[in-house]
Amino acid sequence: MGSVEASSPVADRGQRANLADYVALARPDHWVKHVFILPGVVLALVLHDRSFGDVLVPVLIGFASAAAIASANYVLNEWLDAGSDVHHPIKSERPAVRKQLNPLVVYTEYIGLVVIGLLLAMAVSKLFFWTSCLFLISGLIYNVPPIRTKEKVYLDVLSEAVNNPIRLTLGWAMVDSTTLPPSSLLLAYWMGGAYLMTLKRFAEYRSAIVTGTLEALERYRRSFRHYTESSLLLVAFLYALMAAFFLAVFLIKYRVEYLLSLPIFAALFVSYLRIALKKESSAQAPERLFHEKTLVGISVLLVVVLMLLTWIDIPLLERLSAPHYIVLSGG
Repeated sequence: MGSVEASSPVADRGQRANLADYVALARPDHWVKHVFILPGVVLALVLHDRSFGDVLVPVLIGFASAAAIASANYVLNEWLDAGSDVHHPIKSERPAVRKQLNPLVVYTEYIGLVVIGLLLAMAVSKLFFWTSCLFLISGLIYNVPPIRTKEKVYLDVLSEAVNNPIRLTLGWAMVDSTTLPPSSLLLAYWMGGAYLMTLKRFAEYRSAIVTGTLEALERYRRSFRHYTESSLLLVAFLYALMAAFFLAVFLIKYRVEYLLSLPIFAALFVSYLRIALKKESSAQAPERLFHEKTLVGISVLLVVVLMLLTWIDIPLLERLSAPHYIVLSGG
């Protein structure tokens, strides 16, 4: 793994990284993405009829562990991406590009975060520990040559989105370590993540066309050489359909009342597409999505509706979900 100095545009000026720069490598501002862990926690509580008070300690330890492991992946990502990030209008300002980093300090930071994350994971449960190991491995596959799936068309999205079902499983394992989340839910989470990541690339691609920086974007990430606006939009549509299918399977199998929330899920997908179609779209930086009031409002509504449907039984839906035929008189 090469040093960043050779590709850093201002490294020759002797600007050395300080403590704040090394902290920035871990991207603590991206910990907000661990919101994708919460559905795993909530569903495990509901489906296993557990009280949140019973699992408060493992949940707190689990979130700390997930944050440390995610930060370890971010440190590796920024270090190995410095040579390509120099071509990105925003990421070119990252410390790994703008400053001289000490490789020994970078790898010590990475190993330290890995050790902290795994030690905390062991305190939660065996399932949580092994899922955390998978979280680390996914970071290596995504970032480290020769595999480095982030450079491979379509595989870049799928390998990044796999962190969604991993996070879901982490949340589930904080509550119950004797079972795995339903496969239909894991697949829905994966495809939903692929939809989000594809629209992120779609927003980046459109922005590059408008600003005349498409060539720089292709140097930043080789997979963009094989994408077009149409191909990204079409594959995003495919992922949305697959996510909806697997989600419907899960809702019908585990609590048919949840089916009434499906239109709100659809509204959430449409709202995100609307954001991706904007100029200077927030989809390019998912951590900024919390400023999108419509998206946040639909998300809150979805949570409220799911909570209500958890406690409200609708027997009619059970009857409607059973196979039957409409009998025609005099047929």
